[in-house]
Parts: sequence; C-alpha cells; structure tokens
Amino acid sequence: MYAYAQPEQLDGEERERLILEHLPQVRLIARRIQERLPDSIALEDLISAGVLGLIAAIDHFDPGQNVKLKTYAEYKIRGAILDSLRGLDWAPRQKRRRAKQIDAAIAQAEQVLKRSPTEEEIAAQLKITIEEYREWLLEIRALNIGSLDAAPGQPGKDLLHYVADNEDKLPSALFERAELERALADAIEGIPEVERTVLSLYYKDELTLREIASVIGVHESRISQLKSQAIARLRANMASGWTARRGALSA
Repeated sequence: MYAYAQPEQLDGEERERLILEHLPQVRLIARRIQERLPDSIALEDLISAGVLGLIAAIDHFDPGQNVKLKTYAEYKIRGAILDSLRGLDWAPRQKRRRAKQIDAAIAQAEQVLKRSPTEEEIAAQLKITIEEYREWLLEIRALNIGSLDAAPGQPGKDLLHYVADNEDKLPSALFERAELERALADAIEGIPEVERTVLSLYYKDELTLREIASVIGVHESRISQLKSQAIARLRANMASGWTARRGALSA
C-alpha cells in the first residue's frame, strides 16, 4: 500500500493515482445504495456523484488526523451520493408517512410489551395484515439510506456530530462517544437474531441483499423486508435510548 502525502504535497500524478486506486470503492458504495432505490435512479449517476466525493476526500485528506484515507473517503463518497439524491423527488410522501408509522408502531408496541415486538404484533399495532406490513417494508427500503447515520430528534445532523475529533478530546466528549456506541450496541442486541444477522452481513461483511438471501436461504425480497424492519427497530430504540442517555449525561 502506498504512503499518502499531505494534501498540499499532492502533485497531479499522485492525485490521479489515488483517485484511480479508490474508484472500486466508489462503485461498491454506489451499487449498494442503488439496489435500494427505484429503477429510475441510474447507477452511473450515483457513481458520478460518488467520484466527486472521492476527489473532495483526497483533496482534503490529512494523514495527521490518524484516520485512514479509505475510511474518510467512504464518508465523503456516501455523503456526496446522498446529497445528490436529496435533490431528487424520488421518495413519495406516502412512503415517508408509512416509514414514520412503522417507527411509531414499533416504539408503541415495545412500550406495551416491554420487549422487541414480532412482525405480527407490529402489523396488529398498525391495524393491517402481516402481508400488508411486509409490503410496506419493501416500499420503504429506499428510505433507509443513511437512516442509521441520522441522530434521533436532530434533523440535519448525523451521529458523527456527537463524536469528538482530534481537537476535542475532553473526557466528557470521549465518555459521550462511549455512551453512544453502547446505546447502539444495546439497540442491536435488542432486535431478533435473524435481523442482527442480516445487518451484520450487509454492513460488516458488505454482502449484497442477493448474496445474503443465498446465505440465509430465503428470497431476496424477504431479506429486504428484514433489513427494513431491523433499521426501523434501531431507529425506534435509538430515539428513546440515546435521547434518555444524553439527557442523563447533561444532567
């Protein structure tokens, strides 16, 4: 692996080499996002936006911050693609309303049952059939892009805003970061095992939905439903758990 020069030291040849080296990363991120979007959203358009994010990452990367270029580039690539999507009216209002209804139903059912509700119990809370509920999960799958980055109750912010950078390493900030990680871990631990497996294979092992379906032995559409449901559970858990933790930290 090549050593990275400071941003101001990059010449044209070095910059071009880094861009070419990380283009597969752009395509991978774009492909994973595109599979959750309507067919009208072209993969090449996402890749083009991602390349702009990659270039920005290379131009602003500082090795002195103790962050790998690949990690920093992934954040910038993903952000550039999501920014390009926000300018498009690809998510009908009805889908956003249904996503909010699912989040609310999960939160309400958990409050009553004192445990993670089953699909049948969530559907009952929504007053729809299990078949209709699973159709809703398929419909809202594109809305889950970036949803794990979103800070509950803080529109326009992501969880990285709560993580200390190298200029802010106060003990209180580091403790809050640990609490955030613990809250997310607790939320993941509270969802059904099959949903944890899907999230792990998708986000950690970077398998596609089709590959996960092959591993688990169910249809790809079912994997999409489980993934949407898992993210909805995490949103509901983080909305209550992280808000309560932050309140306790601030007290």
